[in-house]
Amino acid sequence: MFSALSKYQHAFLIGLQSNLVYRWNFAVRGFFSMFHLAVVFILWGAAYAGVPAIGGFSFGQTLTYFLVMLVLQFFVGAFNEDYQISEEIRNGLINQFLLKPINYFLYRFSIFLAARLVTGTLILLPLLVTLPLLRDYLTLPAELWRIPLGLTAMVLSALIQFSIAYCFGMLTFWFLEIQGFVILSMAIESILGGQMFPLDLLPGWLYRLAQFLPFYYQTYFPAAIFTGRISSLAVVGQGLVIQLGWVLVLLALNQLLWTRGLRRHTAVGG
Repeated sequence: MFSALSKYQHAFLIGLQSNLVYRWNFAVRGFFSMFHLAVVFILWGAAYAGVPAIGGFSFGQTLTYFLVMLVLQFFVGAFNEDYQISEEIRNGLINQFLLKPINYFLYRFSIFLAARLVTGTLILLPLLVTLPLLRDYLTLPAELWRIPLGLTAMVLSALIQFSIAYCFGMLTFWFLEIQGFVILSMAIESILGGQMFPLDLLPGWLYRLAQFLPFYYQTYFPAAIFTGRISSLAVVGQGLVIQLGWVLVLLALNQLLWTRGLRRHTAVGG
């Protein structure tokens, strides 16, 4: 068992080293993300002009939500894993994993975790610069139960994010180009994932529908737990169950695509 885990630990370390090479790229990306936060501050500041609350939340609570959302994207977001997997399939690099006792999903997930550790840590640098300017606006709920449940939701979010990217990568077995699928997914995620606006501002029926989709659990759900946009512990528990359900569904889909894709890959390759 430990020897099996050591393989993925080695993959994690390799991923950590390769991502540290581009650490300044990630750091610069993090600083530019602060411009996005500045735009959020200006736009939502205008929306709140003369209005004490929107959707039952103050300007400070909404700004806190977008800040937490930004940080979460660096910690759990799958930035280009789908393209990396697609490239390995197209170039035949996937063949080396067919001859070794290595689970390709766990191998790629280990590298994903290493990348998120680097990007998540580096986003803290511009955050330390920005916090003194925003501290008078930021507000977080005081309930301590939000921390362990929010962290649990983050772990499950990372699995969902990576699993969706992995699924798109697997589509390369059938399609030469997956960019169209990825762009469509990103467009849907930006809306139903709460990146453009908090989902609780949606009409009630649409918000309830979103709660049963995987995009809701990619970043919005943990952000809503941390920032208090989900106030009920029971609702959080129900959400974690649905989130875990999506993780299991996506893992099963990943395995199905891998198995079927290898059959096609072997047949085409002779």
